[in-house]
Amino acid sequence: MIKDKKYIYFALIFLFVSMALNFPFPHESPYGETVALVLNIPVESVNGLQYIGITSLIFLIMSLFFLVKSLEKYHGRFVVLAIMVAMFTPPFLASSFQKYFATGIYAISYERDISSCSFEMTNETTLHGECELSFENYSKDDAQTIEFFDEYEDDVKMISLMNTDSPYEVRLRGKERKRVKIDTDIDVSQMENHIESGDSWNMNIIIKSGERIRKL
Repeated sequence: MIKDKKYIYFALIFLFVSMALNFPFPHESPYGETVALVLNIPVESVNGLQYIGITSLIFLIMSLFFLVKSLEKYHGRFVVLAIMVAMFTPPFLASSFQKYFATGIYAISYERDISSCSFEMTNETTLHGECELSFENYSKDDAQTIEFFDEYEDDVKMISLMNTDSPYEVRLRGKERKRVKIDTDIDVSQMENHIESGDSWNMNIIIKSGERIRKL
């Protein structure tokens, strides 16, 4: 069935690189973006093109090319299998590592799909912000976490306004699942353009513990 072992090795190498670039840990963004930022390599063009995603796709296509070249038959089946592996293996490995091997803040899962924030003016100069964030600590050890709300590049700020009283300290006991409520009053008297009310879901946050940082 295998026509050329050399091409198989090339296919596996390119497939591994493609999956490594898309590995979603320790941050929400792919691992390739984390490495690129450390090396001061741009991850996005001015037109919004994602360089890491494009690079990953190129490596995947190269992997599929060499895979087809290496086989005598069943090309379609193995191409579909390789695509499935590339799509589902990175998140599966990241989730498994977090649940069974990670410690400290790396063992904390932020359940962003069930987390939310709401804002409402209480008087002419004060905006009240209230967020409920859901976390789960997979480690057996307690974890001290500090949450910062990531600043969006919107014309009108919303989530980043919660940074007024940051950092917020939250302690998660071992194997604990916890819904955290954070609220603060924000002075908007010096802001020319600010929201008066609103709700937000799927917020990006930054978790810090000592020198360790995770962007989720």
